[in-house]
Amino acid sequence: MEIRNFVIIAHIDHGKSTLADRLLELTGTIEKRKMREQFLDSMELEREKGITIKMQPVRMSCTLNTIPHILNLIDTPGHVDFTYEVSRALACVEGAILLVDAAQGVQAQTISNLHLARKENLVIIPVINKIDLPGARVHETEDELVNLTGYKKNEILKISAKTGEGIENILHAVVDRVPPPVSGHGAIHAGRRHIHDGPNNPVGAPRALIFDSHFDNFKGVIAHVRLFDGAFRKGEKIEMLATKTKVEILEIGYFQPSLTPSDSIGEGDIGYIATGLKEPDAVRIGDTVTAKDGVDGMRLTAEPLEGYREPQPMVFASMYPEDSDDYDKLRDALKKIKLNDASLYFEPEASDALGRGFRAGFLGLLHMEIIGERIRREYAVNLIFTTPSVRFFVVYGNGESEYIYSASRFPDTHRLKEIREPWARLEIITPQKFLGGIMTLLGQTRGVYEKQEYVGADRLLVTYQAPLKDILSDFFDSLKSVSEGYASLGYELLDYRTGDLVRLDFLIAGEREDAFSRVVPGDRAYEEGRAGAKKLKDILPKQLFAVSIQAAVSGKIIARETIPALKKDVTGYLYGGDRTRKMKLWKKQKKGKERLKAGGRVEIPPDVFLKMLKK
Repeated sequence: MEIRNFVIIAHIDHGKSTLADRLLELTGTIEKRKMREQFLDSMELEREKGITIKMQPVRMSCTLNTIPHILNLIDTPGHVDFTYEVSRALACVEGAILLVDAAQGVQAQTISNLHLARKENLVIIPVINKIDLPGARVHETEDELVNLTGYKKNEILKISAKTGEGIENILHAVVDRVPPPVSGHGAIHAGRRHIHDGPNNPVGAPRALIFDSHFDNFKGVIAHVRLFDGAFRKGEKIEMLATKTKVEILEIGYFQPSLTPSDSIGEGDIGYIATGLKEPDAVRIGDTVTAKDGVDGMRLTAEPLEGYREPQPMVFASMYPEDSDDYDKLRDALKKIKLNDASLYFEPEASDALGRGFRAGFLGLLHMEIIGERIRREYAVNLIFTTPSVRFFVVYGNGESEYIYSASRFPDTHRLKEIREPWARLEIITPQKFLGGIMTLLGQTRGVYEKQEYVGADRLLVTYQAPLKDILSDFFDSLKSVSEGYASLGYELLDYRTGDLVRLDFLIAGEREDAFSRVVPGDRAYEEGRAGAKKLKDILPKQLFAVSIQAAVSGKIIARETIPALKKDVTGYLYGGDRTRKMKLWKKQKKGKERLKAGGRVEIPPDVFLKMLKK
């Protein structure tokens, strides 16, 4: 049977999951009575939010031109925060369906994903979706795709994933245009090359790339693999070359799309291997799996496949369990989620106010939100997040330098010679009529204009460079507002550049609260200090004594608010007599409040930290 491996790539909400549904139906992979919308979006969170978060492989069978075929499809996410998922999927296939919404046209992530696919030298099949919509711009979108991909108009397929129109043409295009897998082709993130069989990789030595994994309570770590050479069988002893882990295959099989056991999986195919391992660290995404004892009992050494480039976290935040007893549960949860999401980075951290927790790196704010929600739902751990920040590179006066991940660890200004912050290149695609509002929005950042060009009759691609910090929090929401939802944003990390930055601290009752510290531009410190202090005054609960809230930069107070003491009527039960009776009680209350103020500590409820994150 001939094998074809391909992915569906697109901007978010262009219909990838719906197209996957139609392919599953057409090939008979899923029975009609079991079919539901967005079938491959198996996570509850995905179905709630209406977006794909995890790539999902599925094996389909069909007969075209009297020849039976195996079609291995990987459905991928479309949001920019999950680009690493897309890049890992692309390294396992030979072809990609580039899907574009006929109503929205080419979007920022369409271009980004196309660049990733071309780096892997994949065959691109351009497809226009949603042609059944009343507002479909089929001809305009066709022109945009011709300019973007260089394909001819007759090579672009037009479909409606909702109604099923044109879906069969996609199956024929995949079989006709996508080449079958070739033995010895190693997966390389930056491009595909041929690895010749030789003394380090003898003919027949099986090799597979681990492109994803997840944890099962009964089967342990389950590795998702693409076989490039040879075959693996159930019960066979295997070795992961990077971690040197040696295990016996507990179960092996395919995704249909649920795990379907088999006796073996063969060359060029995509499947899974249940290792039985209970320690998540033993299996690493990007590692090469090979036979422990070689072929036919001979001890052979296989050359490892080149895996994946490590992802660069964009956003850093500390996470702490609301209940300090949940620390071990949180650590185990993070390890298991990292199996399923290799772009997550974390390391232990401790705070005087919040106890033990973890410093975590994410690819964006949505990524951070999804991880937090998964920990809460799947592992029943409620979290407190500190203010998200980026990574800064600081150079001290004595010439030493280091990366700073947390604002609370940011050194005082007088010790620093130079501070560098990450910059990103923004690519915004917008209808021309919204250009003015978008340029005004971009002008509020500390960025610089690069260029603009037409991608269609009335649509522009605006390229801008800006500090990553300036677009972190609410830039995307503001962009959607000024463009009435029509503009799309894509960004990539560029480099580190010198900036005028200071650490803004907040002191509550004279004590600095590390979780509220942030790094801000020097010329905005006063404005942000005033706003932060006012917000804390509104959300912090009153105490029995007056609480001062101060914003400070390098030890200098730049703003102050005071929460008045909680009033308690200590004379309410008195019913007459001399006024001196009341005076004694008031005096006693005043002394008590002064004692509280001198030695009292303000307990900050967990929800205050969450409210400070939101603008």
